[in-house]
Amino acid sequence: MWFRAHAGITPCRYGAEKFSGCGDNKLHDSLLWPCHNARLAISRFETAVKILALDTTSGACSVACYSNGQIAARFVQAERGHTQRLLPMVDEVLVDAGIALSDLDAVAVSRGPGSFTGLRIAISCAQGLAFSADLPVVPVSSLSALALGARRTHPEWGDAPIVSMLDARMGQVYWGVFTAQSPNDSLLPEAVKSPEQVVLSLQEATLSAPLYGAGPGWHYDRLRAVPIASIDQNVPIRAEDILQLAMPLWQAGAAITADALEPRYLRNQITWQKRQKIRSR
Repeated sequence: MWFRAHAGITPCRYGAEKFSGCGDNKLHDSLLWPCHNARLAISRFETAVKILALDTTSGACSVACYSNGQIAARFVQAERGHTQRLLPMVDEVLVDAGIALSDLDAVAVSRGPGSFTGLRIAISCAQGLAFSADLPVVPVSSLSALALGARRTHPEWGDAPIVSMLDARMGQVYWGVFTAQSPNDSLLPEAVKSPEQVVLSLQEATLSAPLYGAGPGWHYDRLRAVPIASIDQNVPIRAEDILQLAMPLWQAGAAITADALEPRYLRNQITWQKRQKIRSR
């Protein structure tokens, strides 16, 4: 079975659905699709592997599960309510995949950077699931997942480097540069910088052209100085892409224990300094 409809969901084109249960006419995906559609070929790996992936990094709630050569997924575009949505979506995806939590080999989750609250929700959920079923956890960069999603959405971009960018607020962005050959590794260190600093870093780096841009962080006008071929500010971070990236990491032994999982804010030091200043007043 490739597609399963649920109560409160009206099927639309391209596998997208209107989810009436979430209010505000938000977009909801209910998909069970063969792995050969993925940008990264999961079929290279053992089909017996079963991994669940979660993400609430930004304004969406996304869950996906790989099992028996197929991916079951849920995606809800919503700024709030992630805490209430995430576990029911996990249950639905596991039902679609025809497996129980205890059947999984690992849980994959976006480790950040991204929204402080969003990261904590997904990571806390991943830890709870992993603890309850005694599973390892595979942390994945949200910036690399963003780049992979953009590459899947825009096959015309080919294997060119993609500059992923999320709005970090305070006049800064989280960013990294990813290639098709090494989708988990940024060509430049993932960082939080001002748009001017990003422009300078890209000017100093010897990156092959053309470059493409992905993510909402590209909205800053000061980034127009970057020689970019095309930008997609609306591409979301999806659990399917976290799943794709987690597979080779899991195969390489990069999984960790649930208690070792921590969000990667890229602003830890700044946040800690602020707390220290507040306490000293």
